[in-house]
Amino acid sequence: MIASTVPSCAGWHDAAAPGDVQRLAQLAESRAKGLEEAGAAAPGDLAAIRSVLQSGAVSASARVLTGKWRCRTMKLGGLTPAIVYSWFNCRIAEKGGALAFEKLSGSQRTSGTLYPDGEGFVYLGASYVTGEKPHPYSGNGAGAGADVTPDDQIGRLSLLYDGRARLELPYPTKESTFDVIELKR
Repeated sequence: MIASTVPSCAGWHDAAAPGDVQRLAQLAESRAKGLEEAGAAAPGDLAAIRSVLQSGAVSASARVLTGKWRCRTMKLGGLTPAIVYSWFNCRIAEKGGALAFEKLSGSQRTSGTLYPDGEGFVYLGASYVTGEKPHPYSGNGAGAGADVTPDDQIGRLSLLYDGRARLELPYPTKESTFDVIELKR
């Protein structure tokens, strides 16, 4: 059973860099600021963004989340009002005794570990591009006095009442104010 092999709730606190813990604590602020900046986006993009962000969340188990997903990234604020990317392939699976999330296709990819936390999961991962070996989350090993590395990501994964899921990434280190990855089967 996967649920018994997933890291404990306190595990993510031990692995996360202090700067990332702070970013996660600012998730609601990042989401609100990103939505405000996205106000000038195309109507279709705004509808997609609102659909995934306004959907209610339900309790999630590793067993329910495990499997293949279609996913798309939505970047709010920052360099542009908003960008809603096409659908790509993602997967949530057990890896090495932990639950892992991976975006498997597209030029921008991400992979990392999901830690149970309340009714959802905290994500600690890193971004990379096609052709590169996946980058590990550096956590407390950011080095040279940096709070975080440019590739590190922290977020919250929630299962939505309609069977979709969302991975919210507050204050990404690149390009945008707030990112959300929508997942659907």
